[in-house]
This record gives sequence, C-alpha cells and structure tokens, in this order.
Amino acid sequence: MTDTPSFRLDGRRAAVTGAGRGLGVAMAKALAEAGAEVTLIARSAPEIEAAAQAIRDAGGKAEAVVLDVTDLKAVRAFFDARPAFHALVNNAGSARHASFLDVEEADFDAVFDLNVRAAFFTAQAAARRMAAEGVAGSIVNVSSQMGHVGGPERSVYCASKHAMEGFTKAMAVDFAGSGLRANTLCPTFVVTPLTAPFFESAAFVEFVGRRMPMGKPATPEDVAAAAVFLCSDASRMMTGSALKVDGGWTAG
Repeated sequence: MTDTPSFRLDGRRAAVTGAGRGLGVAMAKALAEAGAEVTLIARSAPEIEAAAQAIRDAGGKAEAVVLDVTDLKAVRAFFDARPAFHALVNNAGSARHASFLDVEEADFDAVFDLNVRAAFFTAQAAARRMAAEGVAGSIVNVSSQMGHVGGPERSVYCASKHAMEGFTKAMAVDFAGSGLRANTLCPTFVVTPLTAPFFESAAFVEFVGRRMPMGKPATPEDVAAAAVFLCSDASRMMTGSALKVDGGWTAG
C-alpha cells in the first residue's frame, strides 16, 4: 500500500472570501464537509451568517466575518489578529462586460481593484501569517477559464484574470522551499443565482454549448470539489499551477 496523501482537512482552518453566495458558499460548505473549520468572509452579514449557520447545522465548524477585501488596512488587521490559516480560498471577484471599444475607465478600475489589487494583498496578508508561524499553507486564487483565453465583451475581466494567473505563478516561485503553495482554480461558466439570468438567453446557452466540449456548464459543487483538492495534501506537489474546471473550454 502506498501512503497516498489525504483529501481530508481535519484540524485545519480555512478562509473563503466572497463567501456570501454562489461559488463561495459551495466551496465553504465543501471545505467544512472535508473537516476544516471555515471562516466565511464577505461584505453582506445576513448572507454569510446564514451560510455559516447552515454549515453548523450540518455538523461542521464555521464562523462569519464581515469584511470588505478592498479595504486593505482592514484585511491586514484581520489576518494579523488571528492565528495563521492553513488555507485561503481567494474568491471575491467581479465582472463588468462590454465591448473593448466601449469599456469605461470606471469599469476597468472597479474590476481591477477587486480582482487584482484586493486579491493580491489578501493573499499577501494570509501568506505573511502562514510564513511567520511556519504553517505549510495553501493559497487558492479563484481565477477563470478567461484567465487563459479571450472572450467576447470580456476584455477587462480577461485582463484581470490573466494578471491573477501571473502573480500566482510569481507567488509560487517566491514561496519555493517554504512549505507555502499557491495555485489558481479556473472555472468555466457556472450556474449560480448570479449567472442564472445569462442562461435565460437562448443565444448565451447556444454559445456555451458550442464552445464547451462537454456541452454543459459547471455546477458550484464541481468547483468546490476542486477547491478541496487544492487545499488538501492531495495536491501537495502542485504550486504555480492552474486547475481548470472548464469542461474542456480551453482545450479547443
């Protein structure tokens, strides 16, 4: 028998940003089911408190923390005030879609402020605590299939996720030998309450079906399972990698 590394997260602490809805909630629940004590982070107290309570009702361990990750001073204070996490799922993000010729500066700034600046410095704050306490932690930056390809009316979003792919690789190099790991998780289109209106468009459904070799969008649970893998010892030889949960979108 080989000593196969475990997917379990018992005794570990994990933080999930953007945990108020959709993918964030699904990933927080999956991490808790794998044994982690999960901290759900978002700006909306009612959403994360309800999600944390649902996890506790199911027998897991969870707490809700209201935090705006674009407030970098508050982010640093949050991580400095707590023991190091064993895993960070850096999930908070946004998109503003428009044709390249129609992109406004305000849209560019808003997307980059959250998807790049906030993600970068949230990862830094978590990693500093991990390094200071000698924790062999895992940082999962939630990117996108659009961090590897282009997409219609998605120039700003694509640019932000390509940037995340780049700084994650650089993080991995800087962490080499320290026990810290950094990878990206790259979902395709996922059916969530936020994206549901898109799937009401026949043209959008046709577009996704045509581009997706597997012919269907992902579920939040598909992405959540990959997050558990990247946070666990099962991925202990992965760093600087991009795990694509894209139904083959980027393969074509």
